[in-house]
Amino acid sequence: MQSSAVPELAHTHTRPIHWLATATAVAGVVAFSSVLQPGAATAAQSAAPRTKSAPAHLTPPDPAAVAFPVECGPVKAVVKKRASGDLDGDGRSETVAVVHCDSPMGTPPDGVYVVTRDADGARPRVVATLLDPKDGTTVTDFAVSDRAVKATLLGYSSADVPRCCPDVKSDVKWRWHDGSFVRSTPAGARGV
Repeated sequence: MQSSAVPELAHTHTRPIHWLATATAVAGVVAFSSVLQPGAATAAQSAAPRTKSAPAHLTPPDPAAVAFPVECGPVKAVVKKRASGDLDGDGRSETVAVVHCDSPMGTPPDGVYVVTRDADGARPRVVATLLDPKDGTTVTDFAVSDRAVKATLLGYSSADVPRCCPDVKSDVKWRWHDGSFVRSTPAGARGV
């Protein structure tokens, strides 16, 4: 047997611990690089001709400027979703807002309100309650299209169902008809 002039070095032989150390180091680099992301791209836009803002009666009312008829106790009411469109055919947009109390726990029930502007077009105000939070339901899918408000509601079949776990799902639509909003529901509610 021939011996080498250079002694065997421990680091030249791979062992499972070496692979484990390498895998850990690579995982750390990948994790660290996912935290560090490049900033958002910004591009300068060329100066375009300025347009005047649309008259107040053409812009949808802002629901943030409205006090909604919902009791929230020490927390405030927040607009969860909003959509706009001309619901009554008068040429002016209304805004439909899904509102609930800003509860730190649980899933508070939603209210659905129609907001329009005063006759002078200045101040927004609530003109209709489509869904009262007292009904205990929440709104998932929500849209305004074809002069109708469409939503999917999650609710409860009885008081015995835990408030965390709605067991009834229904699709509803509200449409302006003869001076008020009329609610329609396709054939029956269905379980979740």
